[in-house]
Amino acid sequence: MTDPNPARAKVPVLVTGGAGYIGSHAVLALRDAGWPVTVIDNLTTGFGWAVPDDVPFYEGDIEDAALLARIFAEQGTQAVMHFAGSIIVPESVTDPLKYYHNNTAKSRALIAATVKAVVPHFIFSSTAATYGAPEVSPVTEDTPRVPINPYGMSKLMTEAMLADVSHAHPMNHCALRYFNVAGADPQTRTGQSTAGATHLIKVAVEAALGKRSHVGVFGTDYATPDGTGVRDYIHVSDLAAAHVLALDALIAQPARSLTMNCGYGRGFSVLEVLDAVDRVTNLKIERKVEGRRLGDSGSLVSDNTRIRATLPWVPKYADLDTIVQHALAWERKLGEIRGE
Repeated sequence: MTDPNPARAKVPVLVTGGAGYIGSHAVLALRDAGWPVTVIDNLTTGFGWAVPDDVPFYEGDIEDAALLARIFAEQGTQAVMHFAGSIIVPESVTDPLKYYHNNTAKSRALIAATVKAVVPHFIFSSTAATYGAPEVSPVTEDTPRVPINPYGMSKLMTEAMLADVSHAHPMNHCALRYFNVAGADPQTRTGQSTAGATHLIKVAVEAALGKRSHVGVFGTDYATPDGTGVRDYIHVSDLAAAHVLALDALIAQPARSLTMNCGYGRGFSVLEVLDAVDRVTNLKIERKVEGRRLGDSGSLVSDNTRIRATLPWVPKYADLDTIVQHALAWERKLGEIRGE
């Protein structure tokens, strides 16, 4: 990506969960733009090979205050990008305490360590699930936050902590509320690699490559044009670019904190996404209609006016077929990495 402010100091950044899907893309975006970057990841769902060889890597947990203090001291950390956490909505419904531990309690520990080390900038990986099942579409940042699952609530609680801490301590923050993240690095350096992932486009390209027998369509009775769930899909590399720009904005105005939606402002239904995969692969993926999943809403589409007005963010990959093509290319490479 092109750095919009090449003269501004690029401070050392710690990326939590930097061996995971979105975190590893953020690491590449920071590194490509010349920022000093370090990764902490407990490798529960991340992969050590996803971290570039020239990026300092600490295997450990963000609850480990002593480890965080050592990283901050050794690396001179001046900003944290926080991606570590659990992300599966139905699992959050059946195992809520896991989500309140991994996403809320551990975030509290990380924030406390950040405050103790006087790290001035914090970027948080939040989610559109904080909105729940909104009555309006698209949703703005001021749409009521009424989560309908523990995943969304665990993230909203962390947003609240960051807002309070930013008032009480010399730290500003940016909470980026993601919509549905998909795709992979266009250079196939990293991508979605978790076994058993639930992301629709990931599942669909696995099916196209024969790694799954079918794709489940969870619910056809939503109040949407074709009855299936509608989501705003954002390319992971565009999302990573937004993080780098948000960090630059925090540094430029240290007294300002930000909350912004990250999406393209257009929704696609499950069936439209599967049609795109069929189109890109020239195959016909088997679709199996199943009941609604716990905690899912019918439609979530972003109003991205605020991020467009606040950051010089110009998405490069806002095209569904391109997102699918990049996801497919990564899935093929992942098969090579794993010897499949």
